[in-house]
Amino acid sequence: MAKQKQLGVWIDKLTNSIVNTISGDNLPTDVLEVTPNDLKLVTKNRGWNFNWKGELKKEGVIVYKLVILGNENIIQGLISLEDRNDHVFVNIIENAPFNIGKNKVYEGVPGNLLAYECRLSWDNGNLGLVSFVSKSKLVDHYEKSLGAIHVGGLKWSSSLNQHFNL
Repeated sequence: MAKQKQLGVWIDKLTNSIVNTISGDNLPTDVLEVTPNDLKLVTKNRGWNFNWKGELKKEGVIVYKLVILGNENIIQGLISLEDRNDHVFVNIIENAPFNIGKNKVYEGVPGNLLAYECRLSWDNGNLGLVSFVSKSKLVDHYEKSLGAIHVGGLKWSSSLNQHFNL
């Protein structure tokens, strides 16, 4: 059995934009489906933690990228999703290396990606229901920031409807 990956990203904002941490500028974003060409620079030796090319090849998995409107070539973050008929499941979510830690360029990337996932679930008739497996050190944070409900072990579920007026 394959080792299950855990969601280990800090959700700092749930919006449809990201904020430049230096200037405070709020930049509108878009979420687009990833192509193999998008992933040429998304490699471990460039600071990415996951094998996104391998993720893109998995059956039933769709990978999306978050970009700033008008600057679609720079990936701010990635998310791998599966439609599981009654909800959408997050396999992996990752900030671009330059959006991690105290010197990150933008905040709000993971929240944007999760908001998009909720919208997909809503559009698929699943009332925005999503689930993911979290790292244990983020349990309290996900309860507070996402309103996530612990469903056993490190599994979580949330419709996030209260955040997006769906």
